[in-house]
Formats: sequence, C-alpha cells, structure tokens
Amino acid sequence: MITNIKAKAAVSAPDKTFSIEEIEVSMPGEREVLVKLMAAGICHTDWDSLDWKAPLILGHEGAGVVEAVGKNVNSVKPGDKVILNWAMPCGTCYPCIQGNQNICENHSPVISGHQYNGIPLSGGHVPLERTLFRNKGIRRSFNLGTFSTYTVVYEEAVVRYDLEMPFSSASIIGCGVATGYGSAVNVAEVKPGSSVVVLGTGSVGLNVIQGARIAGATTIIAVDINSARLETAKQFGATHTFQSVKGDIELTEVFKYVSGHTEGRGADYAFECTAIPALGAAPLKLIRNAGMAVQVSGIDDTIPFDMKLFQWDKVYLNPLYGKCRPRIDFPILLNLYHRKSLLLDEMFTETYALEELDVAFRDMLAGSITKGVIVF
Repeated sequence: MITNIKAKAAVSAPDKTFSIEEIEVSMPGEREVLVKLMAAGICHTDWDSLDWKAPLILGHEGAGVVEAVGKNVNSVKPGDKVILNWAMPCGTCYPCIQGNQNICENHSPVISGHQYNGIPLSGGHVPLERTLFRNKGIRRSFNLGTFSTYTVVYEEAVVRYDLEMPFSSASIIGCGVATGYGSAVNVAEVKPGSSVVVLGTGSVGLNVIQGARIAGATTIIAVDINSARLETAKQFGATHTFQSVKGDIELTEVFKYVSGHTEGRGADYAFECTAIPALGAAPLKLIRNAGMAVQVSGIDDTIPFDMKLFQWDKVYLNPLYGKCRPRIDFPILLNLYHRKSLLLDEMFTETYALEELDVAFRDMLAGSITKGVIVF
C-alpha cells in the first residue's frame, strides 16, 4: 500500500530565502484530496510569505488534477480537473450559515487565529498537516502550498471544472481573479452606468476593472504610476487612465482628474489595489457623498484616518477574498471566461518552471510582468 508520494516543492526558510526541495506527501485521509499540480499563479503574497519566518511550502493559487481521494469525499474523483482555493468553507459555522463563506471560522487560515509557523493559537480549527519534510511535518501557505508538484488539501479546497482551458489560466482564478472580480461584483455590487476608480493595476486591480466592466460600469478610471500597466488596463476594460507619481500621496492630481470625469462630485466607487499603507484611505478621497470605497489589497497596518473623509454617508469596506464563495462563484467565473467576457489567458504574461521561481519573483517585483505562472 502506498503511504506517501515524492514531490518537489519550493520551501521557505526563516532567513527569508527559499529552496527547491524533495518532499514526501502522504496519501489523503478522510475528507482529503491529493492533487497533482499542473500550474500555480504567483503573486506578491507569495513573496511576502518569506517574512513569516517559518519553514513553509509556498504558493496559494493553483490548478491541477485529482490523483486520489480519501474517505467521504463526494465532490471529486481521481482524474477530475480542479481549481484550488484557500478560503475553504466548512458549511456549518455561524459565518457560513449566514452566507459569509469567505470568513469561515473553522477553515480559513486568515480568520482562525493561527500563525504560519505551525504553532496554533487559541480558537479555530487546526489545519491538517499531511506533508512531510525531512521526517517532520511542515505547513503549506494558506493550507495549500501550490508551489509543489503534489499537495493534499481538504475537499472544500477544490472546485471541479470541465471547461477546456489552459491550466495556467485556471490556476489564477483561486485568489487574484476571485478577489478582484468579487470586490467589484460581490462586495461593491457595482451598478450599470456607474463610475469606478481603481488604484493600482496589477493582477488584482485588473480583475476589479473587468469585474466593473462586466457589471456594466460606464466610466472606469485606472490609476497607476506604471504607463505600461495602464495600457494593459485598457484591454481589461478601463475607459480612462491616469498616470500618477510616487510623491502624490495625497492624490491631489488624481482627484482633479477623477472629478473632471464625474461631473465634479467624485466616483460612485473607488478601489485600493496597491497594498501601500499610505494609500489605505485614498479611495475615500475619490468617491462622491454616499459613494463606496473598497480596500482590496489587504493592508493590515495601523494607519491614521481623517474622519472628514467619511462625510457624507460614505461607506468604506475591507472585505476578504472579494466575498467569494468558491463553489458558487468559480462556475460563474468559468462561464464568463467561456463567453470571453472574463479575460484570463491575457492575464498572465510569463510562465516559469518551479526552478525559476527566483526569476519569477524578480520579474514580479520589477513590474515587468502582469502575472506570472509556474507550469509544472
């Protein structure tokens, strides 16, 4: 009987480095699924995870093929193509029952109160550990660890799909696409004919843009300091672009531009997708009275707020995962892709082998790619 399977993975070290190592992945237990990864998206969170100061299998976006399933797994079988997601709902806790599956109290690695070094804190569900490294267990980033040729995850972490599409395109749905699109459609509920401003046109910002386009917004203003990214934003649905400068933290010139295209009152919606703490309050400056500001990029720093920015009746939201419910929203995203409304093939601009992860990180940090994908 096979008890484990050899795999190759990118493993972080406490000194903010990583190496490509051979690991062993055990066969799936009850409610678990063994996935052979075919592609994995690369994002800034993967780079940031090197600061978590613990051995960790990197990667949290991915798509692949089910290799084996454990007992009581009903939604997938060996041979199925699947997309992985890290906001996996249990379906029974209070948030899940209320429809807030993205903030599940039992499964979410973000909400459950766990450190990434494997030391459980108080409360929540202790994530499974089915990966062996040098004869001891090691955590996976967001309980997935997609920078690996194989991984074992809970059944709730996979969504089956049948659509013919490249694994590289499928792999990016699980985080960046779902977060960006969901922030526009699920969170802000962008209305047809409305005006939208998007600060930052990386992969998440581009998905906010195309979410707003699909929702029917007629004025979509993309703001970035990178002129090449602004050109890309037009492809995804931006109707206007504005190249800002690093020194304009107050967004004085940006506000003038937005005001000039929204009859002087500000946009209906503004989304922050830069992950720059100094810009955490920025979307409030760009919306009209009773408008909505959405902080998409997950800033968790302590930042000062001028309460006058909330006048009058302005709404500021800081959602997780675009309020995405994977088994409901992933099929919607796949259908939009099939109808050529949601652009995915155009999203990633470079593919890499696992051994080229250092090159991929360098390209990402330099801003020379829109989205990088590891292809196994």
